[in-house]
Amino acid sequence: MHRAWLVAFAAFVALVGAAGFRAAPSVLIDPLHEEFGWSTAMISSAVSINLLLYGLTAPFAAALMERLGMRRVAVGALLLVAAGSGLTVFMTASWQLLLCWGVLVGTGTGSMALAFVATVTGRWFVRHRGLVSGVLTAAGAAGQLVFLPVIAMLAMDRGWRSASLLVAGGALVVVPIVLILLRDHPSEVGTTAYGTTEPEEKPPPSRGSAARALTALRDAAKTRVFWLLAGGFAICGASTNGLVGTHFVPAAHEHGMPPTTAASLLALVGLFDVAGTIASGWFTDRVDPRRLLAGYYFLRGISLLLLPHLFAPTTEPPMWAFIIFYGLDWVATVPPTVALCRERFGMSGPIVFGWVFASHQIGASIAAYGAGLIHDRLGSYDLAWYLAGGLCGLATLFSIAIPSVGARREPGNMALTRRA
Repeated sequence: MHRAWLVAFAAFVALVGAAGFRAAPSVLIDPLHEEFGWSTAMISSAVSINLLLYGLTAPFAAALMERLGMRRVAVGALLLVAAGSGLTVFMTASWQLLLCWGVLVGTGTGSMALAFVATVTGRWFVRHRGLVSGVLTAAGAAGQLVFLPVIAMLAMDRGWRSASLLVAGGALVVVPIVLILLRDHPSEVGTTAYGTTEPEEKPPPSRGSAARALTALRDAAKTRVFWLLAGGFAICGASTNGLVGTHFVPAAHEHGMPPTTAASLLALVGLFDVAGTIASGWFTDRVDPRRLLAGYYFLRGISLLLLPHLFAPTTEPPMWAFIIFYGLDWVATVPPTVALCRERFGMSGPIVFGWVFASHQIGASIAAYGAGLIHDRLGSYDLAWYLAGGLCGLATLFSIAIPSVGARREPGNMALTRRA
């Protein structure tokens, strides 16, 4: 077995551990409201901070990995997740929720975000790079699949504190696996990236991680491709993590569905997302990524426009159809977006993708808080679903507007690479 597969396995497990606490908010909104009396908008604001930092940390974490190495950054991120989730059991005021659930966990999971995926695949894989990107992206869904039903059951039977401690323990268990298996570069273990026989020296540690991240943003921001990708990905975040990931369970509960049932449905979204994202990675190696993105956003928009009519006390066939269809499309957008960043921005691709991913989480943050506010004002989530569906149509247009590689080179493009 090539060492790259062990590195990919360690990265997958680490991403699963980091994903655990991000699965918790949707099933803990109601328990926190019942115990502390905090409004949906207030609790959603903690989720909003979490999602925002999850995105804004990513480009700086990608640059920090170039200086300190992936292993050190990954271990530090998992320890932050464990601390943030564990300390919530002692909170008595809303600002503590914002600090633990928002700042600590948001920073930790952001350091293990999709820029980490781009770094691992960029250093360790030449062959099957798109497929491995899909598998590692699916790790977040796998974490949701593993943790969400258990978190919901613990929150109902033993209280939300037990659920938080479970996630903290899960993050700590992953740390030894990362220390043993994850390596920063093939040259460290005397091998090459998978799919090539040409050895490559490990680049020297870069200095000024923040400056490196900001320089990559400055150069990328001069191109139309960056803004089209960032705009589409912001809508992607709003229509997944921000809206469905945060508010699906309380919305279903309002229609009479038990929280455990709704949480199980959301976990099934994660199950189908694993299949959909891996398939998307396979397609990305063979199909124009721009066409894939346009198709994904268009189909997601249709499903969200139909969702308000599918809620019921029991799970009927139309809801099953939504779960399967939406799940296959959940983060299928990531492999083609990673491919486009790598294709258009060369060696700076992982950091540029970190900034594109930051826009994803800005969109998610706005949607998480906005949907909670809509619910508090109107007493229903319906308007939030319709807005998200309409925005997905706009993201479809953004994807179609991305110029092909052979099109006019825009000023400021960094190291455009040829596509094989």
